[in-house]
Amino acid sequence: MAEILLTAVINKSVEIAGNLLVQEGMRLYWLKEDIDWLQREMRHIRSYVDDAKAKEVGGDSRVKNLLKDIQQLAGDVEDLLDDFLPKIQQSNKFICCLKMACIPCANEFAMEIEKIKRRVADIDRVRTTYNIMDTNNNNDCIPLDQRRLFLHADETEVIGLEDDFNMLQAKLLDQDFPYGVVSIVGMPGLGKTTLAKKLYRHVRDQFESSGLVYVSQQPRAGEILRDIAKQVGLTEEERKENLEGNLRLLLKTKRYVILLDDIWDVEIWDDLKLVLPECDSKIGSRIIITSRNRNVGRYVGGDFSIHVLQPLDLQNSFELFTKKIFTFDNNNNWANASPDLVDIGRSIVGRCGGIPLAIVVTAGMLRARERTERAWNRVLESMGHKIQDGCGKVLALSYNDLPIALRPCFLYFGLYPEDHEIRAFDLTNMWIAEKLIVVDSGNRREAEDLAEDFLNDLVSRNLIQVAKRTYDGRISSCCIHDLLHSLCVKLGKESNFFHTEHNAFGDPGNVARLRRITFYSDNNAMNEFFRLNPKPRKLRALFCFINDSCLFSHMAHLNFKLLQVLVVDISNDDFCSFSIPNTFGNMSCLHYLRFEGLIYGKLPNYMLKLKRLETLDIGYSYIGLPTGVWKSTQLRHLRYKGFDQASNSCFSISPFSPNVYSLPRNNLQTLMWMNDKFFEPRLLHRLMNLRKLGIMEVSGSTIKVLSTLNPVPAALEVLKLIFCTDMSEQINLSSYPNIVKLHLEYLFIQINSEAFPPNLVKLTLDRFEVDSHVVAVLKKLPKLRILKMYGCRHNEEKMNLSGDGDGDSFPQLEVLHIVAPNGLSEVTCRNDVSMPKLKKLLLIGVHSPISLSERLAKLRV
Repeated sequence: MAEILLTAVINKSVEIAGNLLVQEGMRLYWLKEDIDWLQREMRHIRSYVDDAKAKEVGGDSRVKNLLKDIQQLAGDVEDLLDDFLPKIQQSNKFICCLKMACIPCANEFAMEIEKIKRRVADIDRVRTTYNIMDTNNNNDCIPLDQRRLFLHADETEVIGLEDDFNMLQAKLLDQDFPYGVVSIVGMPGLGKTTLAKKLYRHVRDQFESSGLVYVSQQPRAGEILRDIAKQVGLTEEERKENLEGNLRLLLKTKRYVILLDDIWDVEIWDDLKLVLPECDSKIGSRIIITSRNRNVGRYVGGDFSIHVLQPLDLQNSFELFTKKIFTFDNNNNWANASPDLVDIGRSIVGRCGGIPLAIVVTAGMLRARERTERAWNRVLESMGHKIQDGCGKVLALSYNDLPIALRPCFLYFGLYPEDHEIRAFDLTNMWIAEKLIVVDSGNRREAEDLAEDFLNDLVSRNLIQVAKRTYDGRISSCCIHDLLHSLCVKLGKESNFFHTEHNAFGDPGNVARLRRITFYSDNNAMNEFFRLNPKPRKLRALFCFINDSCLFSHMAHLNFKLLQVLVVDISNDDFCSFSIPNTFGNMSCLHYLRFEGLIYGKLPNYMLKLKRLETLDIGYSYIGLPTGVWKSTQLRHLRYKGFDQASNSCFSISPFSPNVYSLPRNNLQTLMWMNDKFFEPRLLHRLMNLRKLGIMEVSGSTIKVLSTLNPVPAALEVLKLIFCTDMSEQINLSSYPNIVKLHLEYLFIQINSEAFPPNLVKLTLDRFEVDSHVVAVLKKLPKLRILKMYGCRHNEEKMNLSGDGDGDSFPQLEVLHIVAPNGLSEVTCRNDVSMPKLKKLLLIGVHSPISLSERLAKLRV
């Protein structure tokens, strides 16, 4: 996957160009020229690589060897840039010394660029000498496509998809159906084509004309239209003369149904829709499409057309498995099989993750083996590789369809263990840290927006699934199916993008160039790897999901010169104390650091040397911060529990800095959590980029400051407050127009409407004291959509959510979430005017029955 490394090189050369200062008198003009040459050359090589991949897939060994040379070249150029960029950035801080300080490293850089130029010339010599010239696909030759054959095969078995079939059939035949398109979308292998074929064959007799065509990744509009024209009855002469006009004229007079299978992008639809008449609901014509990309379905038929297929449940998975195992058996059951064999079969089905393609492939492997426990156990033990081999071509199509910039972002999911729920916050910040995402302007906010777009694109392509969403509908966390996770691991190893604990001991040449490695569970593998590779100088990312707290002592002896991302998730059940070596301060390129687990210790003051650190996430551990955290001026996200009072001194402002403007500039956007003891008004005045703030052990003085602060931080969107004791000070957040998410915990005072921001969307009350007065205040919040109550103490057994007759009770509320209520026995809402937009009620952790009014009972999930 040389194109991934080339993209990284291009991104980093863009950043260097942005940081590079051109000397007066053009003393270093040649340095800028070298960077510009590097960008141009890498872009041309990347285009060549992307074109050449088709030949590599076809088995041309010359191309394969050439791509390996390019990949090694790109890796070496990336190493050079990663080593050079910090020196340029350091020089920018001392402009007066640039002539003296930067020229030596610039001369060294120029010498390395000359070597790169010679290697590029040598690669071009090899390409021409060995006639590796024609890398274009021969578009005049269309290979036999199994999917095209499958589309016309008789099989239309839809085990487990009966509900989907019935719903879509009713929609297709509904004369009042306002849209003429049904879009069946989902991840590879779910049976989209199988379902669409069955639908088409069941309804086509009720239409005057019908046709089904396979579109593919490299569609030709002319061939597709000729295929449709032949099926709907256009004569051969009409197909030769003015095909588009004659076909459109015919279809305008017919009630038709057309199945377009496997559409990959919207461009082909833009061509086809010029000929296919717009679906007129009066005539009732219908178009069925299948696609792996939800955005394609949305573009063709709108949101209402989309039907997302999901993996099968265990029962239907086993039914499909049974059907395929006993394909040639008359009895078609498990009557003659031992109970142990049935159990092994169920375990095999469970490993398939509900994907029909995986089930069919696995059943096919088992049919070729003896029906014995030993034979099936051997398949079970090697299932990951076997299924991946069987489904690999189908899954790889989705990967190859990704834009080059998206490919490393997708492969990053393989660095996590299977079935791991991954926070979007982590992913996007890691992508940015590794320069997988770069914007020309250098604006970090734009980079974050682009990273979010990338994540949404992967979801739309059904390569990853959303696990949770935020209050405003954005992705909070996501996960990836085991089959696609295996694809990431396989492609990651092949491209040397990353290795896992299971494949890190391969080709010594690849290991020496290793850029990312992840250890899921095997401590011995990790220890052995670092024993054999004590100087992993090219390592950019290290992931450790282990239960060995000795990891940090091992790290003390390792050289992580270029490390940019470090994740340590210790999964042991007991607290362990450790000390982080001072060598952490030598990781000068580190951008992202996260510790998680029941681990206790303190980060050394050497951490303050990490001038490029942007994300420090220790909020899910018990680790102390070094003092003087404000010196880390590049820090953007800080997550920290702060249970250790002593370590909270990291937040204190020096008494020798009485003026707020003497504080160093700080880009901090997330601060979770800081102790009330160190909260000062001038801190918020300085942190004007702060978007998320959490304060623990909130006192009355802090409430007073927050309630009277002027001006308020304009960027602040999320505020979380944990109170320590009862207090008389009234909270007033009415002057914070941009706060949309508020969390209040352990608050036991009377509140009024001024307690809440005017544009509040999500409110969480945790161990709050609730009575009719509090409910009356909440009813009036004009934009509240989500209300969560966790372990709240209800002073009244009955909570009445109805309005006072004027219909103003919770006007925008959509979700009401009540967990472990104390003292609550009844929740009522007596009319439909109150809470007009309520969609669901969640009632969890209830120890005694709670009575619900009829409407609320219907909305409970």
